[in-house]
Amino acid sequence: MNPPAETARIEVRLRELAQLFNSMDPSPFVDRDLDRDAEEFILGWARELPAGRDFELMVHLTEPPPADRAAGAEGAVQRYFASRAEMKSRELRHLLRRGRLSLMVGLLFLGGCFLLGLLVNHLDLGAFSLVAKEGLVIVGWVAMWRPLEIYLYDWWPLREEQTMFSRLARMSVRLVLPA
Repeated sequence: MNPPAETARIEVRLRELAQLFNSMDPSPFVDRDLDRDAEEFILGWARELPAGRDFELMVHLTEPPPADRAAGAEGAVQRYFASRAEMKSRELRHLLRRGRLSLMVGLLFLGGCFLLGLLVNHLDLGAFSLVAKEGLVIVGWVAMWRPLEIYLYDWWPLREEQTMFSRLARMSVRLVLPA
């Protein structure tokens, strides 16, 4: 049976369902973290699949899991990716807050460099005035590097990861047991 056209399938083959989850995590089964290798495998597949399509995770098992774990597998996977999406959302908010603070500091520093450059220019110290004024302008713009980097480039990857984790948090999970 093929999934609908709007669903992209991710397939994992495991011996038992427990391999999907971190065995070191002491949380109850439904709250466990995914195994790092399993997460990377699922993310790798998800990144290669077409954007805008829902995901379906098919877990092929060679050993049938206990009924309670089989019933809770989808919820556990969805909760895990929802918590990862929330974590990336917090990271993005923190980065943008740091960007606002950096921008304010950078603009104040840039303004101070311009004013100091004007003061040096009015002192008329010959060629030194021109070099000092231009140097201060350059230093001021260099101070703007990090805030501009945050707002132009750094937020994109976090937003993409947050979106991917949100998509994975809505993914259906189907266990395929041996015949």
